[in-house]
Parts: sequence; structure tokens; C-alpha cells
Amino acid sequence: MIWTTLLGMLTATVLSGAVLGAALGLTGFAILHFFAGGSTRIGVQTVWNTLNEFTLTAIPLFILLGELLVASGLARGVYRAMAPFFGRLPGGLLHTNIAVCTIFGAVSGSSMSVAAAVGSVAYPELKSRGYDKAQTVGTLAAGGTLGLLIPPSLSLLIYGALTDTSIGRLFIAGVLPGLMMAGLFMAWIVFAALRNPAIAPEEKRVAIAEALRGLPAVLPLLVLIVAVLGSLFAGLATPTEAAGVGVAAAAILGFTIGDLTLRGVGQSLVNTVRTFAVIAMVFVGALVLAQAISLLGLPQQMLAVVSEWGLSKWLLLLVVVVVYLILGCFFDGLSMMIMTLPLVFPLLTGVGFDPVWLGVVVTIMIEVGMLTPPVGMNLFVLVGITGGEVKLGEAAVAALPYWIALLLGVLILCFFPGIALFLPSLAFG
Repeated sequence: MIWTTLLGMLTATVLSGAVLGAALGLTGFAILHFFAGGSTRIGVQTVWNTLNEFTLTAIPLFILLGELLVASGLARGVYRAMAPFFGRLPGGLLHTNIAVCTIFGAVSGSSMSVAAAVGSVAYPELKSRGYDKAQTVGTLAAGGTLGLLIPPSLSLLIYGALTDTSIGRLFIAGVLPGLMMAGLFMAWIVFAALRNPAIAPEEKRVAIAEALRGLPAVLPLLVLIVAVLGSLFAGLATPTEAAGVGVAAAAILGFTIGDLTLRGVGQSLVNTVRTFAVIAMVFVGALVLAQAISLLGLPQQMLAVVSEWGLSKWLLLLVVVVVYLILGCFFDGLSMMIMTLPLVFPLLTGVGFDPVWLGVVVTIMIEVGMLTPPVGMNLFVLVGITGGEVKLGEAAVAALPYWIALLLGVLILCFFPGIALFLPSLAFG
């Protein structure tokens, strides 16, 4: 009866067009009222206690950091400084898209911010040089996903807050998998360019000495990386304090060497409020539902059923991956994660998966959703940047190899979990 109510209310409220956060919260309150003795106030108390946690204030700060980077135009100098180093490879500046997105991912926790910041510079540049437009968008969409994996990461931050997992461990765990995914993306670009050289014209070779002279343009982002991650990993700042330091550094750099204006700051604040409002609404609804699910012991019931079925933990993980692939067609990544964690986390950690490792895997599955139409947000952002020159379908086809590469990354992490767990064990013991 409980499961029928849970699934029925969720389906009905979502299909009715209700906001996802409202759908989750209403379902949670209904379960608390009808199956937990009318204890709806427990849901309210849970929301109040969680939103009073100091750590959560890092979420809007990291969003603001990404918005300031977009508004300041710092991506332009970084892109031009990195381009000469990749022009020699098959695929040319398509590699630069991945490399610059990787660097931006280390200072912005938002996938869409990374895609927008780098895409607004890279697409016009590569278009003028004769690169295949769809392939350019595909690499930018894929590169943008690294903003969710390489710390600081909004998804890992929210995952840690919802599951009470160390955010410091999660952030460090995302470093090597993020670099691994960047490597897999670049490997595909080399293969695609060798198979079809028309996607990337041959670039003029630049002497190493000349290329090195452009590297000072990368220094602003390196300063931000040191300010944010350095203070965090050195134990000098909490995630919230590190985010605050990053925002201050981004504003100073934006005004001094970027194109940041007071109007740009105002627009960044407005965009931050809008983005955080959407995340917070889903977050609050998920908290109520999670409390209801936990109070009634539904995860334990699911574990008991799984034990009776005799499913191995790997087969259970495969089922969860398939569910994420399906949900990725209908929900944006962060909403999907917040919605599913109340069941997925206790279920998979209950059969033996490490919670830090699981956070990295769930984040990669969210990245897959960012490339999955019809709701693949990175695709929409970049199609908008092209002004309609690249259609959504063309962008989705171009992003498909990177979609597959992300799933390959999950498979690699299953065989070699140390890729995610080595640095946390080294740093925290």
C-alpha cells in the first residue's frame, strides 16, 4: 500500500505539471500523514534543521562564482593561451575545448556555467576557422560536464549534504575521475579526427617559445583554483569559506583584468538566485520525502527484497544505472540526483558500495543526463549559443560518443575503484 501511494502520487503530481520539488514534498507529507500517524511536523523539522546547516550556503556561492566567470569574460584569454598547445594533435582546437573546460571545472561547480563560459568563446572561434559546427558543440557539451565532477562540484556538495558524507573526501575523489574523463574525451577526438579529417582543419604550428609567452593569461584561473581548492584541501577553510574566497577572488580578477562591470555583477546575482531557487525547491521536497521513506524503513524493506531475489551488488548497480539513464531523458541532473538519493544511497551502501565512490559514480550518471535529449541542459545551452546554426538533434548525435565515454568511465571505476578512492585515502587516511 505504501509503495502504491508513493509511486502513484509521484507519477500523478509530476504528470500534472507540478514543480518537481512540490511533487516530492507533497508525496512525502502524504506518506507521513497517512502512514506515520500524522507526523507531518517531522518533515518540517527536517527541512528547518537541514537548511540551517552552514555547509549549504556554499551552494549559492559556487553558483555565483561560475556566473562571475561568465560575466567577466576570463575564458577568452585562457582559451587563446591554451590553443597553441593542442593545435598539433589530430582534432586541433577541439582538444582545447576539453582542456579549458577542465580548468574552468576546477573553479566552477556548475556544468552549464562551464559550457556557457567556454562555449561563448570557443564556438565563434572554431566556426571562423572552419571546424565542423556540430562536432564543436559536441566537445563543448561534453567538456561542460566536467564542471560537475572536478571539484568544487555542486553535485558532490549536495550529495554530501544529503547523505552526510564528507564533502572534503568527495571533492578530492572527483579529481582523478575528472582527469580520466577528460582523457577519454580527447582520445575520442583523436580517433574521430583520424577517421574524418574534415571535422578539424589542420592548424598552423606555433613554436613552443611563442606558445609559452601566452601562458600568463591562464594565471587568473590558477589563482582561483589555489584560492578555492588550496584553502579547502589544506584544511584552512570549510567548503563555504572556500566558496566565499573564490567569489571574492573572481570579483577582484573580473574587475581588474576581466570585463566585469557592476551591471554584470547584478546580473550574476539575479542568475544565481534563479538557479539556487530551482535547486532549493527540489532539495526541500526531497528532504521531506527522504524523511518519510526513512521513518517507515522503506530502504530496509528494499534491501530485504533484493536479498530474497539474490541479486548481486553489481547487478543492482546496473539496475540503478539503467534507471538513471531513463530519468535523464526527463529531468535535469541535479533534480534527478536529489530525487533518487533517498532510495539509491541506502540501497547501494547497504550492499557494500563505498559512499564516496558512489558519489562519484552518481555524479557521472548526472553528467550523462546533461547530454541526453530532450532535457540535456548542456545541449540546450550550446544550441542557444550557436544561434540555431546547430539543431538539438545534430548536437545530440555529436555528443553521443562522449555519452558513451561517460558510461565507459563508470565501468572503469567499477573495475578500478581506487581511481576515485586513492586520493581521499591519501589525504584523510
